[in-house]
Amino acid sequence: MRAFVVSAPGQAAVLDVAPPVAEADQVVVDVERVGVCGTDVEFFTGEMAYLHDGHARYPLRLGHEWCGTVSSVGTGVEESWLGRRVTGDTMLGCRRCERCRDGRQHVCEHRKEIGIRGGWAGALAEQLVVPLTALYALPEQIDVVAGALVEPGGNALRTVQAAKLSAGDRVLIWGPGSIGLLAAAFAAADGAEVHLVGTEPESLAFARSLGYQHVWSARELPQLPFAAVIDATYGPEVPRAAVDLVEPGGRVVLIGIAGQPSYVDTRTLVLKDVTVVGILSASPGLAGAIARYASSAVDPRPLVAATVGLEQVGDVLAGRRPAGAGAGPKIHVDPGR
Repeated sequence: MRAFVVSAPGQAAVLDVAPPVAEADQVVVDVERVGVCGTDVEFFTGEMAYLHDGHARYPLRLGHEWCGTVSSVGTGVEESWLGRRVTGDTMLGCRRCERCRDGRQHVCEHRKEIGIRGGWAGALAEQLVVPLTALYALPEQIDVVAGALVEPGGNALRTVQAAKLSAGDRVLIWGPGSIGLLAAAFAAADGAEVHLVGTEPESLAFARSLGYQHVWSARELPQLPFAAVIDATYGPEVPRAAVDLVEPGGRVVLIGIAGQPSYVDTRTLVLKDVTVVGILSASPGLAGAIARYASSAVDPRPLVAATVGLEQVGDVLAGRRPAGAGAGPKIHVDPGR
């Protein structure tokens, strides 16, 4: 089968590789759609921390935002899975440690991550092998575009849930990229007053085109009381700004990861009685994201600017937008092209 393989920083190609075979309690999925993520870009450039701490090494097969159809099953898997459209959890815990037994496989010390960590091949290929325990069936209301947005949606939903918003609460979301805009959609669906702040005029204009009325540059941001502030950026300065902006007794939720340490004055946290929450992984939010997409409470599809084939992935990872791409932040890949 064809697969996109990164062999070194900035070096990648579409190669013919052996197709996967489902072992016990696994399935093989014919991949229909894959999202390109900032994590994939960091692997392509060589900046990803896992490359430097031994959790990942080249060659790599990327892709962890995906959907497809089950084409074969291993022993122990009911044949009723065959032909079903599915997506899956990225985080594959060891299933033996206390964290896994407690339902926290996404922070298992020995976990593998599809397309990211521990050598588990990702979805930028014609086929993907997935453990049954990580599999989620998609209802017919969710098409391939939304199906490949379940994983980022799970991250965004967890972020909004961690903010503990009530209807009418004012939330500031810093970073109108894919996660920030999905978080905005979930928060708005729950009745929150959503404010978005960013730096790029194009991304701010796109956020406005989605109907958000309170979209600001950092210079324009009004002095308002925010019940929660969500950091969905790579900016090391944003966590400190978030703590300064949030109301006393409010919550700051961090899902963006900066390339260098962020510094926050803990005296401010204490004196303002602020709760700070970090979010890693979509795992506990996948079922909720599927339910909200299926009910049409949130439609993530406008975020996708273009869909390309495997041969164009290298250009996308290098920062080149496909010809004719829309204004959205997300690029999808159809491995069958």
